This record gives sequence, structure tokens and C-alpha cells, in this order.
Amino acid sequence: MFGNLFEEEEEEGFSSPSSKGRIAKGGAEPPPPRGRSNLCGIKNQGGTCYLNSLLQTLLFTPEFREEMFSLGPEELGSLDDKEKPEAKVRVIPLELQRLFARLLLVDQQSASTADLTDSFGWNSSEGTNQHDVQELNRILFSALERSLVGTSGSTFIHQLYHGTIVNSIVCKECGNVSQRQEDFLDLTVCVCGVLSLEEALWNMFVEEELFEGNNLYRCAQCDSLVTAAKSAKLRKLPPFMTMSLLRFSFDFAKFERYKEMGRYSFPLTINLRPFCEQIDGEDSDYTYELFSVIIHKGGCYGGHYHVYIRDIDELGQWDPQEEDCKPKPQRKIKEQVKEVCEPTLQEDDPLSVLTAIISKESSKTVLLDQLGQKLMDKIGSSWSKKFRKHYGPIGKFLQSHNDVFMLVSNGTRVALKANPPSPGTEPPGPAEETTDSDPSTPPDPGASEQEPGPNQKPQCESEGSHWFDLNDSAVTSIRESDIEKQFQGKESAYMLFYRKTQLHRPGEALNNPQYKVPSHLIRMAQEENIKLQQMREKFEATNNTVELHLHLAPCYWLENGALQTVSKEPNASTTLSFDRRKTVGDLRLAIYQMQELWEGDMALTVAKSLPAGLHLYNTLTDDSVSLYSAGIYTYTDLFVWNGKEVCGATVLTGAEWEPVLLTVVRPFLCEDGEQEVEDGEEDEERRGDFENEGPGLKKEARGFAGGATLGEVKEALGEPKESLLCQEHKGSERREQGAGEGGGASGWRVFPPDDMQRTLKELSLKDGDALLVLEPQSFDSSVFTLNGDVVTVTTPSDCRWLQVEFRPHLKGNEAEEENKKVKVPATGNMLVSEVKQRAIEELQLQEQHPSAQYCLRQIDCTGKLLPPVCEELSVRDAGVRLMTTLILCPGNGPKASQLFLHFAVGAAPSAGMEMDIIVEKTCTVKECLKAMLDAVRLEGTCWHLRRLDWCEEIGEPLMDEDASLSELKISSGETLVVTEGYLPPKGFLRLFVWLYNDPKTVETGFNHTDVGPAEEPMLEAWTAGETQSQSSSLCGGNTVELRNVGVVEISDEVILEDLKTQVLTLPAFQDLCVPTIGFMRVWQLEGRRLARILRGQQTTLRKLKLISGTDICVQQLLKEEDLGPKEVLLNVRMGVPGERSYYPPEELVWDASHDSSPRSLRICLAAHYGLSPDSLLLAKHQPDKHSWEEISNWTQQFSKKRKKKKAESLLGAPFHLKDGDTIGIKNLLVDNNRDFITLEDEQGQQTLREQAEQRRKGGQAAGSDSAGSQRKAGQTKSRKPEVALSINVGLFR
Repeated sequence: MFGNLFEEEEEEGFSSPSSKGRIAKGGAEPPPPRGRSNLCGIKNQGGTCYLNSLLQTLLFTPEFREEMFSLGPEELGSLDDKEKPEAKVRVIPLELQRLFARLLLVDQQSASTADLTDSFGWNSSEGTNQHDVQELNRILFSALERSLVGTSGSTFIHQLYHGTIVNSIVCKECGNVSQRQEDFLDLTVCVCGVLSLEEALWNMFVEEELFEGNNLYRCAQCDSLVTAAKSAKLRKLPPFMTMSLLRFSFDFAKFERYKEMGRYSFPLTINLRPFCEQIDGEDSDYTYELFSVIIHKGGCYGGHYHVYIRDIDELGQWDPQEEDCKPKPQRKIKEQVKEVCEPTLQEDDPLSVLTAIISKESSKTVLLDQLGQKLMDKIGSSWSKKFRKHYGPIGKFLQSHNDVFMLVSNGTRVALKANPPSPGTEPPGPAEETTDSDPSTPPDPGASEQEPGPNQKPQCESEGSHWFDLNDSAVTSIRESDIEKQFQGKESAYMLFYRKTQLHRPGEALNNPQYKVPSHLIRMAQEENIKLQQMREKFEATNNTVELHLHLAPCYWLENGALQTVSKEPNASTTLSFDRRKTVGDLRLAIYQMQELWEGDMALTVAKSLPAGLHLYNTLTDDSVSLYSAGIYTYTDLFVWNGKEVCGATVLTGAEWEPVLLTVVRPFLCEDGEQEVEDGEEDEERRGDFENEGPGLKKEARGFAGGATLGEVKEALGEPKESLLCQEHKGSERREQGAGEGGGASGWRVFPPDDMQRTLKELSLKDGDALLVLEPQSFDSSVFTLNGDVVTVTTPSDCRWLQVEFRPHLKGNEAEEENKKVKVPATGNMLVSEVKQRAIEELQLQEQHPSAQYCLRQIDCTGKLLPPVCEELSVRDAGVRLMTTLILCPGNGPKASQLFLHFAVGAAPSAGMEMDIIVEKTCTVKECLKAMLDAVRLEGTCWHLRRLDWCEEIGEPLMDEDASLSELKISSGETLVVTEGYLPPKGFLRLFVWLYNDPKTVETGFNHTDVGPAEEPMLEAWTAGETQSQSSSLCGGNTVELRNVGVVEISDEVILEDLKTQVLTLPAFQDLCVPTIGFMRVWQLEGRRLARILRGQQTTLRKLKLISGTDICVQQLLKEEDLGPKEVLLNVRMGVPGERSYYPPEELVWDASHDSSPRSLRICLAAHYGLSPDSLLLAKHQPDKHSWEEISNWTQQFSKKRKKKKAESLLGAPFHLKDGDTIGIKNLLVDNNRDFITLEDEQGQQTLREQAEQRRKGGQAAGSDSAGSQRKAGQTKSRKPEVALSINVGLFR
């Protein structure tokens, strides 16, 4: 119904909370069993929350459910025969039966509706299309009625939901009464302007509409215009009353939809006697109780549906949250009884005041209408002023205290449930009281006066049916008071379902989900339960199997504080698959059986592979615990040993002895002072070997126990006592940079003597940390300098170089020179200009091109040249890393105060085709523009600058010409486009204009300039609501050709008339013959669709909600047109009598400003064709479904607001007529064929079914549209096109 009205929440995952450490080998996880509520939810297919909510409501309507189950295979057929061509299988009822049986009997958290929606004829994309639940309710009932034609259940929907309304007009002169009866399956009630359901019904069925003054009624009996009164009454009440709330409306002033979110209350029990034609029956004949509330959460363009349902048959386990379940002490009831027997007046307590008022009456009852007046007489204030703010309306207060008050005399009087006893009688005990106002509910004989014991679960509410929230797959228990929260707001009630209080359920139906379920469906559910149980057992067994890595002690030895493998094989462990539900003793026994030669005790210790080696943690000592309880998960490493030593060495276990792998750095000076290091790559040596970092330092990886002290580490390294241990200085800002450059200085902090007694863990040393070991004579070298407790290491290295590659790009040099490379010695402090000069000298460029200017440029990972490097900066400050490549190119490099910019003239430049310029950062936009124009030798002031956007297209202009480039945050390397034209003022819109090539206007002589397909982008567009798959022979399906004719920049304050005038100045319109702008129609495009016609010649573009980047389409007309706000442009086609085809389409403007009902459209079409309105049959075409939706008069919306009655509007649900929609017409006087489907429609439906079948089989979907790319800059997010809802049903007549 409304675009993205029903956006879905992500479905709940079914992952087990204890899934860590398991291997999912058993395939997909089976559906989880039902939750605490013991009720089954429904899976969301992506956008089917509206369907799920309605299906749950029908399931919990026992009478509907049992009528469906009463239909056997002899009437419906069998699903096994549905593929047979001659078999009449009523697929929709059969699938609905199966779904209901699964929801009742199959032990799973949620059921799937895929089979049911397939029976609807929906393809896979329908699961994500979003629709209105009120519309679905009508369409589903219609589909079921058509599916059940000729069966015993053909009338059960009519019997359960059908009611009638009688409309009466009474002549005030002669008393003549004219009546007309209408049917309904649900009542659509107004929300706007009313506060409650009762008020809306009062406006509909009690208030009269007077025909007087200029609006008189022609009486058939008087044969003259007379004063009359018009009213409506309910004539026949159905067993189930459905109320659809009109929460969504359209604001024709703002041209936008909105949702009514104000407070709108509705009762749990309602008496419809005041609204009925006959009121002489029993009170129970008119009383209904609420049992389902479908709730919509969100706005008019997005949201979600869920449903509150009362479990009438008590099939679920009601278990609300603990904080919601507050036990009511029994003594409170006794105190209330005492207050009833001896009433005392406490004016601040409404319970005390109302009890005192009622108890003082001789009849012990008070008329409900007089209770408010008696309250004012008693305390001198009204209920609204004194109590309403804290306790709500007085009716709601009486209802919430139904353990004290009760309604009698057909709901007209209120009385106390425990009246004061007469003399000589005892007051009734609590066991005699009932907490249910329903007199048909028997008292609980097992009621006890005792307080709940410590092991007794307190009851929140009385036994019986309770409320649940069914939100797709989730089902939760709620309290009856939670319904009041849905009166208003973004999350509020949308549909109400009432049932007559006369409908009682048999005792055998309570707590019995198999009640009246056919035996074959019970067997089906039992088979599925068995299959699910087997799947769960298999899945549990598979997913409880863990893979363990066993490390055997004979294969290891202790070195550097960790266990190392004796052999050099990378994988020295054995893999064992084991069920983690078994015990540690079972695992030990299995390992004994694997290791037949094992002697002595066997200890199993959890191990972990660390950078230093294998380390042991906790030992599994209790053989009786399971592996799960012991914390063993998959890929756990277990060390198998005797628990004492490995190869004669004692092994320290536990986290405190976890080894740390340190990098030990020592001084190392080569004799020649050099060492080859190629391209900055270092050979990786085996652990324990030296890894040289050029002359000066050498590295060695050593592991130590984390509990070892620093003094023990020095001793293990074999260093003398006077040696210094240093840690890399973390505070050095240049450390990482210097290391990366291969040069510079690095700082080290000397450990103080006190740290020698601290452990590595206490010193926070971790794997990979460096430890520098220096002897006193090391400071004799210039490499090491001691300053306080900081040692500075200056490491000379051949890593200090930059590679410079010369790329000549000299124009006119036909013989392409080979790119030359040279390696230039460099440091981080060297200026970039020095690097360039050395490279020029090495390449001998001064001799070849003495006057040429060069600059150095970096390249990115794709090989693209970056802006030139500023030569005034050092290598480090310029962001150039040593051991990288710079490109030497002709040209000048920017200074520190300058920017290097790319620019192009007229259009976005291609890669490598832009021009370059160097300007000052303080330069203004105007000065930069002038410099660019001078560079390309252009003159004039009709130019401005634009930036490129993120997709490399021309973006927004630089509006402030006096701002500097630095203020606009323009950086080196950016590309600017010099665009012709004056700078548009602020508030201007940039609109892309397309020309609508209408064949009718072309044939009539309206020609346009032929630019040619190679020069002008073309695309195909469809009228609103159409898709690419539509047949071109249908009236709405003819694709129209659009031509891009240019761009218009115009202020958003101008009117539509000015926009049309400016569009006519485009070159493509110069040869068009347009007498006035009234001969032009302007559409707004959304994507590739003609979305809406821009109306109102004097309306500003801002009010039309046009934004920069919008696409508009201009259509030439043969006559002037000025559409009003509620005039709808329709494409109408008359059916050819006796054929399944239509005459050519015609445009028709339908004025819906005064009346938008089907009758008004029928009259308009009758006048257009010169026929009688009653002889016309209308239908709206749904091109995406290749179907037609018949527009009938039998469903009327009766919503009154202040004596105003409106019929069903075609501008609202379910038709939503808008510009460009196609209306088919059948003249029943000459055409007996009431079917609107054409042969092209059938072919299109067959194509959709084939595509759906291919998708189900894993095939590729049909190719998507390949139309030209659309401009998206500045456009609003386009909403998903609205798709009509339909259910396909076979013929069973």
C-alpha cells in the first residue's frame, strides 16, 4: 500500500549460546524448539510481517480455524495431484491447513509461509514487497471464497464476518423513508479528529446528516426538493467484527502522506446496541470482546507489523517477565472487603470514594451516567479535575478494578461485587469472590486464602486466556494493560478484531492443540516432529564433537623457558576427535588405548602454542567431569606427560610462568663497515640465529619464563654484571619513522638496578619487545651515546637511499627515451631539492637539457603520478619514505606556500588529460580562475570554477569567489573544472531536462531537432507504476523514449511558469512550435519512471519540493492544460467486445476534488464515452503482475466526521490512483466478457512464473535493466515502487 511501509527487522538467529568451540559439521542448524510460551511464530520472508500478523489472528480465531480443518481432501483435493492438468486441487486452502497444523503441532520456534505464498502465485520478490494488512485482509478473504466455491465451506467466511449496513434517508415533509442496504466484511473507521472507537462509531451510526438550505433532497413521493435526514445503522451483526483504523492519510496541501499518531482509545469490551437498527434483543447479542490487535510501528513510509492476541483456547504458556509479575497479597483483598463492609471516605483515594458512594445507595447500585454527578456532589470536584491525570478515565478505572466493581442491568449500572451483608449474615470470604467480570466464568473451586508459599509461583492474573505478542518468529507474554500503550504514537493499533461474547469454547478445546485437527494433518505434524528431533540429535552429536591436538612428551624438550619439538617438523601433534559430553576419564582411557606402549601415570594438561614455544597451563585432574565442564573446546592443545618432567627437566606450569619471546639486540660492527641490504628486505633466520640489521646492531630471538627476573635473564645471556640492559624508549616520537627509514637515531632506556629483581611480567615485557645488551666498552664507538639513563643508537646503514626514475615527457620528441633509474644516497633530514640535484647530476640531464626545469613526484600503488613534492622541505617532512621511488618529471615543483592543482575546461577530464597549474594557497577563487583562463588563453567573465565529486563528475560550483583556496580546504592534487556560464546565485537548482517523444505529437507536426543517437543520451521510461517486464501492447505498457536535452539552472523561488519558459530557451526546443506554456506538461522523474505531474503554474519550485539534481521531463500537448491538485491524469482503454483486447488508449483527466469514489470515476467515464454509468465495469491495471484489479462498489467506507459522510476513495487504499495509471473499461451492454486479462497478460504471468521457478532452482534471475546511468547528485533517496497486492486463484465453478 505505502512504499516502504513495512520494513522488516532482521530475523533472529538460532545460534546456540554455547556454540564456541564446536565444529558445525552437520550442515544447517535445525529449527530450534518452541520457547517459553509454547507458541509458534512465523518466519519473515523479508517483507511479510503484514501477512504473518493476519495469519496469526486467523489461527487464534478458533471458529475460523475449525472451519478450515473441517474441509477434507475429498473436497479440496490433494497437493500431490496439483501438477496434474485435469485435477482440481484447491491449493490455497490446503496450504493454509498445513500451515495452521504446523503452527499448532510442530515443535519449532517458527514456521515458514513459503508454500502458502507460492500458492498465492507470488514470486520470490513478493516476499520483500511490502503491503497493507487491511488490504490483505480483504484480498485473502476474497481468494478463499473463490477457492472454496462448490464446497461445504464456500460460505463460512460470509457466516463469520459478513454484516450489513442500512442507509436511510427520511423525508421531513411526508415521512417517506428511502433505504439502501450494503454489505461489509470489515468496518473502516475514522481516526482523524476523533479520540476513541466509540466516538467514531457514534459519528457513523448515530449522528444524522441533514439536507437543507442549498443542499435539498428530491423526494420520490413528494416529487420535489425537500428537507431530509440521512443516517446509517448496523442491520446485521457478524459473529466477528473487524475494525480497520484509518491511520494513514494524504495531505493535499503539502502533497505528502502522513500517519495519525494521536491518542485513539478502544475498549476491551464494546456494546454495539446504540449503533444497531434493532435494539430489542438480549444484551449479549450486541456485546463484543477484543481478542486481537494488529499494531503498526513506524511512519507512513516505513515500519513493521506485529500483533497482540488473546489465547482463547489457552494453548500457550503465559509467563510474563518477573518485573511485570507482582503478586497481589491476599490481605489486600481482605482489606478491600473490609472497606466494602465498613466504608470510610478518603477523598484522595478514588477507590474509597466510589465504594462509599455505591454502598450508600439503597439498591447498592448507581446508574453509570449519574456516577460522575454523584462524585461531584460527594467531594465537590469532578473526576476529570481530581483523578483523571493519575488514574485515567473513570470507565477505565472501574474496569481495572473489576475485583471490586461490576456492571449490571445490561451495562447501565455499576455495583460492588461484595455488598455489605444484611444483619445476621457473614460477609463473603475471598474464596467466594471472582476476579472476572464475565458472569459466565465459574468461580475457581480450588481458590485458597493462604499466602503463596516460598516454592509457590505467584499468579499475576486470574487463570484463563491471556495475551501474547506475536512478532514474526518471536512470541512473548504480555499483560492486558500493555494494550493501552498502543493507543497512540509511532507504534499504535492499526486493526482491531472483536468476537461476540456469546461464542463459548467447549471444555475439550482448552489446552488441546489437536482439537478438530484432521488425522492426516496430525500424522504429518508427528512425522515432522520425529524428523526434527532426529535432526537435532544428529546436529547436537556432530556439533559436540571437538578436535583435540595431542602433544606427546617424548617429542618435546625444554628450551628458553618453553617446550620445543625435538624434530623440525612443523606439526608434531596428533589430532583426536572426541565427544565433549564424555568425561576426562573417558578421554584418558582413549589415549591409553591409542598409546599402547605408554608406561606409568598419564597427566593431561591444557597447553597453548606461543611465539616462544609450547606452554602448559592447568592439568585435568577430575576424571568425573565432562570435557564441556572442564572448558575443553575444539582445537584445544593437550600435553600428554607424567605430570612432573620432560626429558629430565622440570616444567613450570601456569599463566604466571608463561614464556616471553624477546628480541635481544647486541652491538655488531663489521670490519669494512658495510653490509649488503637489497631493496630493504631482510632475511628471516631460524629462531636462535643472529639477524643483522646492518652494521651496528645484531638481533637474536630468545625466550624466557615470564616469572624470571631481569637479573636471571642477564645471567642466562652470559653477560657480565657490569653490562647494561636497555629497553626501547616508547616515548621517542621519531622511533618508528626512523626505523622505517633505515637511518636516524633511536633511543633506549637503561633498566635501573632495582629492576633486576623484578620479573618480566612485572616489567610488562611482551613478545617481540627488544632488549639491548651493552658492555661498557661499547660507548667508545660513535654508534652508542649515553646521556643519563637514555642510550642513543645511531645506526649507519646503506638503507639510506632513494631511487629516482627519469620520465621525459617533452613535446615534439618523437624518439621516446628509455626511462633511466638511479639510486641517490639520502637521509630523512636531507632537503628534497638536494635529492633532485644529485639525481640530475647522476643522470647527466644538465648536459642534455641545460635550461629544463624538473620536479620530483611520488607514485601511488596503481602507478599514478602524485603532485610534485615541495622542494623546500626535508625528505621526512615531505612525507617521502627512504628506499622508495621518486619520478623526475619536467616542470616546476610547488613551494611550501603553494598548491599544485589539475584543471580542465568545460568537462570532467579523462585520466592524464588534465592540465596543471601552481598557485598560492592564499589565492582567491577568482584569482585562481583568472590564472587558469590565462594559461589556456581564454578571455571573458562568463566562467566559474567547479569541483569534481567523489565519482569524478562535475560537482557543485565554488560559490564564494572571494574566499581563499586554503579556506575552502582545497589541497594539492585536486582537480577543478572551468565551467562556462555565470556563477548561479545561492538557492538555485540544477535540473536535468528530458524530452518526452510522444508519437501523437510527432505525427501532428511537432518536430524536434535531430541531434542523433551518438550525441545525445537516450533512455526508455515507463509511466508511474510500470516495470520493464510490461507488455508493450497494453495501454499503460507502451514505453516512451526520453531524450536528454540539457540542464537548467534556476532559482527555487520562481514559479512553475518561469521554469517552463526557461526550458523553452534550450537549443533542443528552438524548432518546437509551442503556442503557450499551457501546451507543455512537466513530469518529475524518479529513476526511469514518470512519477508525478508538476501542477500549479503559480506554485514555486520550493513548494513543489524540487531539489538540485532532479530530473524533469517535458511533454508537448495538443491542447492547453492546467491540472488542479486533485485532478488525476489517467490512461483509459475500452475493451473490444467479444475479444481479449482493447482499443488504443486515451488520456482522461478525472476531477476527484469533490468526490473520489468509484461512482464519480464511473460517471466521468460514462460522460466521456456517452454511456450509462451502470453499464460500465472498471479495473485498474497492475503492470508488474500482468493483472487487473476490479474497481467495484460493494466495499464502502463509512466514516463520518461532523455529519459528513464519505464513500470509498480511489485515491486511497487499495487502488491509490495516480497520474499515468491505466483504467480498463468493459461495456456490459455489448460485452459479456467480464475478464480484463489479455493474451499478453497471460504470457507475462507465465514469464513471471518461469522466472520464479528458475530462482527457486538456483538459476539466475532475468537480466536487469541496462538503461543509461542516472545522475544521483543531490537527489533524495528514491522509494521502492509501490506494487499492488494480488492472490491468484484457479477456477472451481
